Amino acid sequence: MLYHIWYKMWMNDSLKILPARFFRTASGTEPVREWLKELDKADSRIIGGDIRTVEYGWPIGMPVCRSIKGYKDLWEVRSHISNGRIARVIFHMSGGEMILLHGFIKKTQQTPHQDLELADRRRREYESHA
Repeated sequence: MLYHIWYKMWMNDSLKILPARFFRTASGTEPVREWLKELDKADSRIIGGDIRTVEYGWPIGMPVCRSIKGYKDLWEVRSHISNGRIARVIFHMSGGEMILLHGFIKKTQQTPHQDLELADRRRREYESHA
């Protein structure tokens, strides 16, 4: 309980080095937020904790975060969730914030090309309206 109180007091938004913000489509949806809500509560908490680690610990590297080779300004938050599954949240940095572009559960060792392309498309959309 004391840890919880300390955490609430000290780990506030003003201490975030790289605050996270959800990408919003032209129609107003927030794909990553919606994806997180569809997951089990325990899994979404793990992913949220890993995003928080990046927010407060930036710059941070493996095993939590790394850049995506071959894609301009795309990074991934790496999460190990229930049943041995692996989740990824792809983000872009803009204006001192991490813009959460796309989230998915990995089913293969290699990150699927269509997931990377979707995140890159959202990055370009975000940049064109920023």
